[in-house]
Amino acid sequence: MTTQSIQNNAAMNTNSSGLFKWIWAALVVIGTIYAFNYYEANMNIFDKSILVGSAITWIWFGFKWESMRPYTLWVAGLSIAAIYFYGGDIKVAETQFFLKFLLSSQSAIMWMSALYVMATLTYFFALIRNSEYVGKISTTLTWAATVFGLVGLMVRWKESYLISPDFGHIPVSNLYEVFVLFAIITALCYLYYEQKYITRKLGGFVLLIISAAVAFLLWYSFEKDAHVIQPLVPALNSYWMKIHVPTNFVGYGTFAIAAMVGIAYLLKSGAEAKGKDNFMTRHLPDLKMMDDIMYKSIALGFAFFTIATVLGAMWAAEAWGGYWSWDPKETWALIVWLNYAAWLHMRLTKGWSGRPMAWWSVIGLLITTFAFLGVNMFLSGLHSYGEL
Repeated sequence: MTTQSIQNNAAMNTNSSGLFKWIWAALVVIGTIYAFNYYEANMNIFDKSILVGSAITWIWFGFKWESMRPYTLWVAGLSIAAIYFYGGDIKVAETQFFLKFLLSSQSAIMWMSALYVMATLTYFFALIRNSEYVGKISTTLTWAATVFGLVGLMVRWKESYLISPDFGHIPVSNLYEVFVLFAIITALCYLYYEQKYITRKLGGFVLLIISAAVAFLLWYSFEKDAHVIQPLVPALNSYWMKIHVPTNFVGYGTFAIAAMVGIAYLLKSGAEAKGKDNFMTRHLPDLKMMDDIMYKSIALGFAFFTIATVLGAMWAAEAWGGYWSWDPKETWALIVWLNYAAWLHMRLTKGWSGRPMAWWSVIGLLITTFAFLGVNMFLSGLHSYGEL
C-alpha cells in the first residue's frame, strides 16, 4: 500500500467519523425535541431546563469521547424496543419473551450484574496471563454491562408510570436504584481512563468495587424486595433530585476508582520495594501512571461532589427551610468533602504523591462508604427515607 493510499484511507475514516458525530448529535436533538413535545404537559420550567441542559451536556460529552456515541445508540435502541413491547401494559412483562428475559428493568439489571462479575474475572485473568485478547473481551463485557444497566434504569422509569402516573419518577430515589447508578457511572469513568491511558491492567481492581456493589444490589433485591417499584417519598418529589443525585454519584464513582487504583499502586510498589518479581511487578501499569489516575479521579470527583453538595444545600433550603441542619448525612458529606479537599491540598501545595496518597485514597473510600451507606444503616435524621 502506498503512502498516498494510507493517507486517503485515513482521510476517509476521519470524514466518516465526523459525519457520524453530527448524525448522532442530530439524533440526540430529535430525541430531546420529541421528549419535550410528548411530556411537556408534565414538566415545569425546571424539568424543561434539565432536559435541555442534559442534551447539551450529552452532545458535548459525545464530541469529546467518541465511544459515548455508539453507547448512546445502544441504550436508546434497547430502551425504545422495551417501551414498544410494553405497549402501555405493565403486565405484558410476565409473558412477552424479550421483556421477561432481556429488557424489563429487572431482567436488564440482572444481565448487568452477571456481566460485571464476568468482566471482573476476565480482567484479572487477562492481567495474570498478560493476554491482550482476553483484555478486549473484558472491555466488551464491561461495555455490555453498562448498556444493560442504563437500559434497566430507563425502562424502570417508564415502568413506574405504567404502574400508575402517581408512581412515576426518575429511578434515582432509593438505595436499589442508586447502586445501579453507581455501577454505571463508575464503569463509564473507568472505561474513559482505560481508553485515555491505553491500558486494561487496572480493570479487575476497579470492577471489584462494582462487583461488590452488585453483590449488595442482589442481596438487597432478594432479601428486601428492593426491586419493587414504590411511590416516591414526598421529600424526594423535587426537580433537585434529578440533578443532585447523578452529580453526587460521579463523585462517588471516581473516588472509588481512585481507591481501587490506589490498592493496585500499593501492591506493585510494595512488591518492588521487597525486590519481588511477580505478575504485579511485571504486568501492572507504571506507578507514575497509576498515581496520575488517582489524582485526576479525585480531582474530577471532588469537583462534582462540591457541586452536588451545593445543590443539596439548595434543595434542603427549599424542602426544610434551611441550607444546613447538621443532619448526619450532611455532616458526613462535609467530612467526605474535607477529606478530599485535604488530599488535593497536600498534592498540589506540598507535592505529596506515591504510597501515602494511595493509602489516603483507600481510607477515603472507607469514609465515603460510611457517608453513603453507613449513615443510612446506623444513624437517623432528615434523610431517614434512605434506610435499609
